[in-house]
Amino acid sequence: MTGKELPTNDIWTDPDDAPELTDAWFEQADQHEAGKLVKRGRPPLDQPKKHINIRLDADLVDRLKADGPGWQSRANTLLRKAVGM
Repeated sequence: MTGKELPTNDIWTDPDDAPELTDAWFEQADQHEAGKLVKRGRPPLDQPKKHINIRLDADLVDRLKADGPGWQSRANTLLRKAVGM
């Protein structure tokens, strides 16, 4: 170990210590209704947002970020107002 490296305190876990995967475990893993798998997670949006790449002036981005988390949503609201939506 060199002087720049820090020691790690990771505790190794033996993969053989994992619980046995039984039929009962697999039955609980997926949820079915009327024989159909129920999708998990967030439901799809009616109008999902579109991912784009845009280049903005650094001072503008800094100003938007200065108000904290949610700056992209605030920028979206400002753009909607600017184009009259």
